[in-house]
Amino acid sequence: MLGCYPTGVCVITSVSPDGERWGLAVGTFTSISLDPPLVGFLPDKRSSSWAQIEQTGRFCVNILADAQMDDCQRFATRGADKFEGVSHGHSPGGLPLLDDVLAWIECDIAQVIELGDHLMVVGAVTAMDKARDGQPLLFHRGGYHTLDRLDKESV
Repeated sequence: MLGCYPTGVCVITSVSPDGERWGLAVGTFTSISLDPPLVGFLPDKRSSSWAQIEQTGRFCVNILADAQMDDCQRFATRGADKFEGVSHGHSPGGLPLLDDVLAWIECDIAQVIELGDHLMVVGAVTAMDKARDGQPLLFHRGGYHTLDRLDKESV
């Protein structure tokens, strides 16, 4: 039943002081508060990528466009350098910012709360911007979709 609720897909990125880049795909990103501006997401407690990102104390939310399925799949896997071959720049704070995202949100980690087999990460927004117009990549009923595809499925 929970799969009936569509969610946007984001890639959370960060970089260590020695320049090592980290990233993971999430479908649990949400706005928490407007004043102060807070956002959140829920990584699996076993995520080795999240463990590395947490140590940096900050992260950048990359809101994926519907044509970024390859980026989503790359950052959803375990393994070597997920950034190899991925075109990206940097946020104002120097965090990895994937090319062609719809928007980005740079945050300091404000709080991490243990909830069952996941963590709730609360980020205090330090900078954000809309990068371009477009449609988001969505996760719904166990698969990735575009808004157009969801509309056609509901007819």
